[in-house]
Amino acid sequence: MRIETSLAKASLTRVDRRDPYKVKHKMKAAELNVLASNFDWSVYFSTAQVPPFEILNVESPAFLKQLNADLTSTWLADWKSYLRFHVANSRSPFLSAAFVNENFAFYRQYLRGAKELQPRWKRCVQYVDRQLGEALGQAYVRKTFPPELKAATLDMTREIEDAMALRIQQLDWMSPQTKQQALNKLHAIRNKIGYPDKWRDYSSVVIVRDDFYGNAERAEEFENHREFNKVGKPVDRAEWDMSPPTVNAYFNPQMNDINFPAGVLQPPLYDAKLDDAPNYGNTGSTIGHELTHGFDDEGRQFDAKGNLKDWWTTQDAAQFVKHADCVVDQYAKYVVVDDIHINSKLTEGEDVADLGGTILAYIAWKDADKGKQLTSRDGLTPDQRFFVGFAQWACANDRPEDLRARAITDPHSPAKYRINGVVVNVPEFGTAFSCKASQPMVKPADKVCKVW
Repeated sequence: MRIETSLAKASLTRVDRRDPYKVKHKMKAAELNVLASNFDWSVYFSTAQVPPFEILNVESPAFLKQLNADLTSTWLADWKSYLRFHVANSRSPFLSAAFVNENFAFYRQYLRGAKELQPRWKRCVQYVDRQLGEALGQAYVRKTFPPELKAATLDMTREIEDAMALRIQQLDWMSPQTKQQALNKLHAIRNKIGYPDKWRDYSSVVIVRDDFYGNAERAEEFENHREFNKVGKPVDRAEWDMSPPTVNAYFNPQMNDINFPAGVLQPPLYDAKLDDAPNYGNTGSTIGHELTHGFDDEGRQFDAKGNLKDWWTTQDAAQFVKHADCVVDQYAKYVVVDDIHINSKLTEGEDVADLGGTILAYIAWKDADKGKQLTSRDGLTPDQRFFVGFAQWACANDRPEDLRARAITDPHSPAKYRINGVVVNVPEFGTAFSCKASQPMVKPADKVCKVW
C-alpha cells in the first residue's frame, strides 16, 4: 500500500489525462535512461522483445521520476512483496477457486457491491471475447450480422454525418475559417461497421483443452507481441480496438474513425423489424455520440489526419469552452449517490457527446422520414417513440458501491443523467410529451445548453 500510494500521488489525475498535451512527452531512449536511471530499460525492452526504436512517448514523466526515487528508498524485500502480489493478483481470475474468490471479494463485492460471482460459463465467454475476440467474432458475425444490416447501419451513419455537416454550417459561434477545418475533419472520418475487413490470425496461439491458465497466458503473450511488433511499421488504420460481439462503440481521435461492433447493432438496441423512430433514437444517437467525440473537449484537438494539431482560432476555441462549460456546470449539480456529485470535468467529453449525438440523430431521423406518413404506435407518437428509443439503451440498475467507484473513475455520467441531462436541452422532447414551462424536464430557453 505504501508503494502504491507513492506512485499514485505522482500520477496524473483522470481529468489531466483527458488533455492530450499533458500526456505528450516525446523523448529518445537515452533521455528515458536519464529520467529514470535506476531502472534498466535496455534489459526491459530486450526481454519484452521490443523492436529497435529511436523515439518514444513518456505519458507521465513525474510518475517515472517517483518510481526512480522509490527504487532506491524502498527496501528490496518490500519490492519483492509488491511484485509477488501483482503477479498473483493479475493472474487470480485464471487460478484456483481460492484466488478467484479472493479477487471477487475485493474488486467486485467490496468495491462494486456485487452479491455473487458470475457463473463460470459467463466468465469463460468473457475471457474468450477479451483474449481471442476476433476468432469468436467470426462465428458471432456469421450468426447475427448479415450484409444488409451492415449496409443499413452505414446508411444511417452517413445521414447523421450529413446532419453534423449542416449543424457545423449553422453554428452562430464559429468563424467560417474554423467551420471549414471542422468540415474537413468530418469528411475525413472513416466509418467502421460491424467487424474488421481482415480478421486477426490467432494460428500461433496454442490452445489446450485442459490447460485453462496456460491458454490465458499464451493468449496474453500473443497480444503483447502483436502490439510490440507494430513498432516501426505504418499505422494500420483498419485495426479495431473492440471485438465484434462487444456491446459498445468508440471514436479514436488518432485514427479519426468511428467504430460500431456488430454487438451494439442488435436488439433491443437496434431492431430492423422496428420503424425508424426508436432505431434513430437509440442506435442513431449512439452513432451521433461517437461522431461528436471527434469534436468534444479532447477530440477537437486532433485534426483530420489524427494529428495533435490546433486548427481553431483563438476566438472560436474560447467560444467552444464557453458552450461546453454550460454542460459542465449542469452536470456538476447532479448527485451520484449520498453527497457525491458528478465530476463533470471528467465526464465532459461524454456529456457533450450524449447531447450532440441525440440532436444529430433527431435531425437525421426527420430528414430520413421526410414525406412519409408517420403514425402513432403502441399509444406513442413518432416523436415520443424516438425519445423512448433513446432512453432504452440506458436502462440500468446500479448498486451504491458501484456508483461511488464510478463517480471517481468513470468518464461517463450515471445512466439516469445520460438521458435526463440530455433531453432537458432538447426542446423537441418537451414538445413531444406536452411538458409545460417550469416543469422539471423543461429548461428556460436561455438556459438550454448547445455545443454542436
